[in-house]
Amino acid sequence: MPDGDSRRLVLKVAIAITGASGGIYARRLLEVLDVEEVLLTMTPDGLDVLKFEEKVAGTLEKFDPAALKPRSPVRYFHYKDYFAPIASGSNAYEGLVIVPCSMNTLGKIAGGISDNLVVRAADTMLKERKKLILVTRETPYSLIHIENMARVTRAGGTILPASPGFYHRPATIQDAVDFVVNKIVRALGLPAVMPDWGK
Repeated sequence: MPDGDSRRLVLKVAIAITGASGGIYARRLLEVLDVEEVLLTMTPDGLDVLKFEEKVAGTLEKFDPAALKPRSPVRYFHYKDYFAPIASGSNAYEGLVIVPCSMNTLGKIAGGISDNLVVRAADTMLKERKKLILVTRETPYSLIHIENMARVTRAGGTILPASPGFYHRPATIQDAVDFVVNKIVRALGLPAVMPDWGK
């Protein structure tokens, strides 16, 4: 994936990691996202996934974002810290990406439940009409999952399943991951980090 323009964008974005397989997408997004600031949080299950799949160390109380090799400055907040900026509508963050997004988290957002910082932040993004991108990672989907996705979509969120394409002829797992990460970046309204189709 090319580095793209070296000029950092004046933009603040939040990223939340939850307990679905696909921590590699969160890690890669942090590696390529070039913005003013990233706010990072994760659920206990999200950290478990990172530890198992990405061999990342740390605890929820003392997680060091440097372990994920982010390109942009990152501030980490505990998933129960309701004093984090994204817990309030009075925040400067342009959007929230939940990557990967578990069906449990999706269901809570669809039901208006705000019992941790991740789902509270999602609720805040919807009510403030800011970008909410859920990178869902499950297969197959049950009707309950699909109805929850529809509900979040009607409320203004974007469902962006971790479904890599193959028309760019990926040669490695990293290439397939980059396809999804590029979709996330574009959904945030940021410049693409892969060539557009047909160019």
